[in-house]
Amino acid sequence: MTTFDITGMTCNGCVKRVQAALEPIAAGVQVQLNPPQAQVPGTASLQALQAALAGSHYSISAPAAPVAPAAEANETPASWFATYRPLLLILGYIFGASLLVQLPLQQINGAETMRYFMAGFFLVFSFFKLLDVPAFADAYAGYDLLARRWRPWGYLYPLVELALGAAYLANFVPLWTNAVTLVVMGFSAIGVIGAVLDKRSIRCACLGTVFQLPMSTVTIIEDVGMVLMAAAALAA
Repeated sequence: MTTFDITGMTCNGCVKRVQAALEPIAAGVQVQLNPPQAQVPGTASLQALQAALAGSHYSISAPAAPVAPAAEANETPASWFATYRPLLLILGYIFGASLLVQLPLQQINGAETMRYFMAGFFLVFSFFKLLDVPAFADAYAGYDLLARRWRPWGYLYPLVELALGAAYLANFVPLWTNAVTLVVMGFSAIGVIGAVLDKRSIRCACLGTVFQLPMSTVTIIEDVGMVLMAAAALAA
């Protein structure tokens, strides 16, 4: 058996797709998610295996050389701030823009700040998801209850966020916009909470697959925060 590293896998669905692609090349291949590797029997070449995955967002390569024990001992895990720095920066930019856009009115209104923030949130987050929709759909299916059972939802979700962002920006039928946000983000939060409580080591897909963000309570706060803002807007 020869071991190869696989990149691009985020869920068990990915494992099945990679295994199905490699089996015609190497019968009896065993693909696993943690760590993302393939155990290949026989003498199948790396080039043949790579050709089998060509056209997908998965790739296969020879495993990297092991790190020397001394180097491993010197490594320290990234801090919480370093891990979530991209997300914090994006949220800070959106909040700052929500305030600046009101300066011509010479007053800052709390409800309008919240509306602009929600518009920016959905527009920016949908942008990152749309950069690689198939990869996002795979990652999202790892924890979202609907995307896990109905894969097209993972492809539709970025478009739903884009539509909500445009609706908030245009102040289009606020009652319906907030109601849809409440349902969509509330349902999404259920899957996130379940994944965090189960302590599953999976990647958060809130910013698509551009940033390697782990699923954590930060993701819960993000989803639940949007639910609370939508509920507050409905109650106003």
